[in-house]
Amino acid sequence: LQVLGFEVDTVNSVQFSNHTGYAHWKGQVLNSDELHELYEGLKLNKVNQYDYVLTGYTRDTSFLAMVVDIVQELKQQNSNLVYVCDPVMGDKWNGEGSMYVPKDLLPVYRDKVVPVADIITPNQFEAELLTGRKIQTEKEALEVMDMLHAMGPETVVITSSDLQAPLGNDYLIALGSHRKTKADGTKVTQRIRVESPKVDAVFVGTGDLFAAMLLAWTHKHPNNLKVACEKTVSAMQHVLQRTIKSAKAQAGEGNKPNSAQLELRMVQSKKDIENPEIIVKATVL
Repeated sequence: LQVLGFEVDTVNSVQFSNHTGYAHWKGQVLNSDELHELYEGLKLNKVNQYDYVLTGYTRDTSFLAMVVDIVQELKQQNSNLVYVCDPVMGDKWNGEGSMYVPKDLLPVYRDKVVPVADIITPNQFEAELLTGRKIQTEKEALEVMDMLHAMGPETVVITSSDLQAPLGNDYLIALGSHRKTKADGTKVTQRIRVESPKVDAVFVGTGDLFAAMLLAWTHKHPNNLKVACEKTVSAMQHVLQRTIKSAKAQAGEGNKPNSAQLELRMVQSKKDIENPEIIVKATVL
């Protein structure tokens, strides 16, 4: 976000030695009182003027509830504030979904967070959790996105899915839906599909990168989800291709790269993040 010209005030929901994709991690989890204290500091200095709020990984229900309170207060000050929420709860491995945060976060996301969010970026498993509906076809995915729109957000992007891609098995499908209300009260929905080449490795942090770039590119292209998603997914591809190439070189011929070697090559990808060459096109549905 900073590379793309945004002034960012960062609050770490966790302060860990490393991400949780490693065998070991140590550190602290911020609780709701500590979050509230930090926010109070910003408020006392009258610097709590924001255009965007972006949230990702968190493990604590009271922390999440405090986020909702803060977002609602910020929206009272600035009715144009956009809240981008990545509802990080779990994922699918070999077709089986499981949660990697405590299960009691689900009702908080569903009943409190999603209704105040403007843009959400769940993966397929998280979209299924939030709506209580399984997705087996693209049609069902679009229906689930409609259900998510009905809960509040104008923009829904299912960042990854195990749906069959028209381009074949080597591609991953992401789906986007942007619903806006025209001046006369009618609703118009733009829907898109993005197919990007699969990269054979487990990366950590791709969801965070996706949500941040989607925020940036929807800001720059507010009424064009197609272009915003093309730039987001293309930049992701540049980062992932650079990461896997570098990881394989470090691991050596025939060896599987480890967590440290698969750390996203963010700094090395600065130019691609700032101005991504469009290598992935979106299809308007």
